Amino acid sequence: MNRLGRGRTAGIALCAAALTLSGAPAAIGQEPAPPAPAAPPVVDLHRPGVRSYWAFVERRARVSAEPRTGARAVTRLKLQTEDGTHELVLVVARTTDAQGRPWLRVRLPIRGRTTGWVPQDALGELQPVSTWLRIDRRRFRATLVRNGRVVFRARVGVGQPQWPTPRGEFYIRDRLAGYGQAGSFYGPVAFGTSARSPTLTDWPGGGLVGIHGTTLPQLIPGRISHGCVRLRNSDILRLARLMPVGTPLTIS
Repeated sequence: MNRLGRGRTAGIALCAAALTLSGAPAAIGQEPAPPAPAAPPVVDLHRPGVRSYWAFVERRARVSAEPRTGARAVTRLKLQTEDGTHELVLVVARTTDAQGRPWLRVRLPIRGRTTGWVPQDALGELQPVSTWLRIDRRRFRATLVRNGRVVFRARVGVGQPQWPTPRGEFYIRDRLAGYGQAGSFYGPVAFGTSARSPTLTDWPGGGLVGIHGTTLPQLIPGRISHGCVRLRNSDILRLARLMPVGTPLTIS
């Protein structure tokens, strides 16, 4: 065999080895493996202060880390809050699994991981909400946004350094009224939130954080509470006229 023939033989051998190493079919005419199906898209439903959604819990469903049956469990939904009101969750995204079953990503009233996926049929009808409450711990200020515009501002009291108001993304979980007749410490209206104290874990309800009035308005603004957000009674009554349950809450 001449030199040209030996070069061509070596080149063919090298090409065949490269095809085998790269995973390409070595046999002529072999069909390539079909591509893996694309994952269903996740649709974002969360636009605080413009349009968000919440829903009542209809059954005690398992909350999963991923939108599929058999995924790792995060927690279980409850039907009632610690205050005895109907449990609700903030809905932040939607998708379907490989079988076409719809799933919703929800924000949860638990400490630690605060979102998870639940089957859509575990919840009631999605309720739109256009408000967004923001609490600034450094400036001691509450701001309510509705349809993209600020409609409420007030000075607040927040947690003392040893009992800080937690920072993060939460929501307004329930509303409790009728406190003010006897000069209640909580004022005339209180809102339960999905936030929990990072330090008072052994308190009733697991250290739930509320937003409420006060009998000590002279202490506002400042770091004055065990983690709850306090407003003057006139301000909490004004906020109660503007803010529905299910409102997203950001504490910074």
